[in-house]
Amino acid sequence: MEIYKTISLSKIIGQYKSDTESVYNTWFINNEDRLKAFRSIRRGVLQVIEDIKSGKFGNDFKGSSLEFVLTCITEQKQVFEGAAHPFYWKPKLRIPDIYENEKNKIAFGQFLENVLKATNEEQIIREIIRLDDLKIKGLGPAVASILYFLHPTIIPPSNTAIINGFNYLFKDKKKLGSWSEYLKIREVLIDVNKQYENEFSLDLGAISGLMFEIGTQKLLLGNDEYLSEPERKKLEALIEKRHNKIKEERQEENLHTEMQYHLIKIGTALGYDVICAQNDQSRSFNGASFSFHCLPNFPTMNSDKDTVNTIKMIDVLWFQKSTNNIIGAFEVEKSTSIYSGILRLTDLAYSIADGDEVLYIIIPDSREKDVRMQLSRPSIKSIKVPINYILFSDLRQNCDALCKFGENHHIMRKIAKSI
Repeated sequence: MEIYKTISLSKIIGQYKSDTESVYNTWFINNEDRLKAFRSIRRGVLQVIEDIKSGKFGNDFKGSSLEFVLTCITEQKQVFEGAAHPFYWKPKLRIPDIYENEKNKIAFGQFLENVLKATNEEQIIREIIRLDDLKIKGLGPAVASILYFLHPTIIPPSNTAIINGFNYLFKDKKKLGSWSEYLKIREVLIDVNKQYENEFSLDLGAISGLMFEIGTQKLLLGNDEYLSEPERKKLEALIEKRHNKIKEERQEENLHTEMQYHLIKIGTALGYDVICAQNDQSRSFNGASFSFHCLPNFPTMNSDKDTVNTIKMIDVLWFQKSTNNIIGAFEVEKSTSIYSGILRLTDLAYSIADGDEVLYIIIPDSREKDVRMQLSRPSIKSIKVPINYILFSDLRQNCDALCKFGENHHIMRKIAKSI
C-alpha cells in the first residue's frame, strides 16, 4: 500500500480548515477576488496566444501580455506570490527560452491554446507531456500555476512550498522543476483529494493550499518540540507576518466596501438602476445595506453565459433605467488587485460595449503610478471604450457633490483621470 494511503489526514485537514488565518480561509473560501481571477486570467491567456500568433509578443517578459497574466496570478495571496519569477527573462542563462527562440515561443503559444481548448484530463496531460518532450530550457512545472486557473479541478499549482509540503507530509523526495515529478505529485494529490472529498473540494486549490501551509511550516504536524530556537523564532516571525497581512487585507476590504457604497449612492442619485457584484449583495456601509439600494435581480443580457458571469462580478454597474444597457462599470481595486480589475473591464469592453459607457477603475492613491503604466499598454489603449481611473480620496471627498450637482454619468469625468 502506498505510504499516503496509510496516513490519516482528517486531523491535519481539520487544523488547516479551523485556522482562520490559513490560506484555506483567507484565499480559498469566501473570497470573491479568487473567483473573479479565473475569467480574468483566462482572458489574459487568450491575449498571450493572440500576441504570439500575430508576432507581437516580444523578446522579454517585462511589458508582455504574459507578465500581465502572471501579475494577476501573483495577486492571489501567498500561495502564488512567487509565480512570476520562473518566467523572468534571464539573458545570461537564456531561460526560459520562449522569448528569443521563435520556434519555442510558438510551441508555448500552441501549448496554451490547446490546453485552453481541452475538455478533459487526458487531453491536458497529453499536452504537458508533449511540451516536456520539447525540452525548452527553463519552462517547467511553474506553468502549472497558469494551468490551474484554466482547469482548477484537473491541474494543481506547483511551487517550492507546495512540493516541500508534499515531501514532508508523504515522506517523499520529489524534485522541483521536473514535469515527470510534477505529474506523479498530481496523481497523489488527486487520489488523496478523492479519499477526503467531503473535507476538501473538487477545486484542487484547497489541497494545494494545505501542502503550501505545511511546506512553509505555517501548519505544524504534531508539536513543535523538534524545532531549534532559531527555527522557532523564524516560524514565529512568519506567523506574525501573516497575521499582520491578514489585518491589512481586512482593512482594505472595508475600504473596498466604502468605495462601492459611494458608487451605488451616486448612480442612484443620477437616476440609474444600480447593482453591485453578485457576491457583495449582503454588504453594508454605515448601516446602509447594498441590497436596499440595488436591483433585486441582474437584468437579462444577450451575451454568452461566461461573459454574463464575468459582468456579474464587476463591483458596481449602472444601467439605463429599466433596461439592460450598461452605462457605467466600476472596478474597485485594493492595493494588491489592480491587474485583474483592468482585465475584467477590458473583457466587458470587448464583449458588449456600444460606445455610450464609461469604464472606471477605482484605486488607492498609492497605486496611481502603477495604474497609469498598466493603462498605457497598447492592448488596453486600443479597446473601444477607454478605461479611466478615480482615486479613493477623490471619490470619498466628492461623493455628495456629485450626487447633488450631477445630471448624468458624464459627471464622473470631473474627478476621473485618463492616460
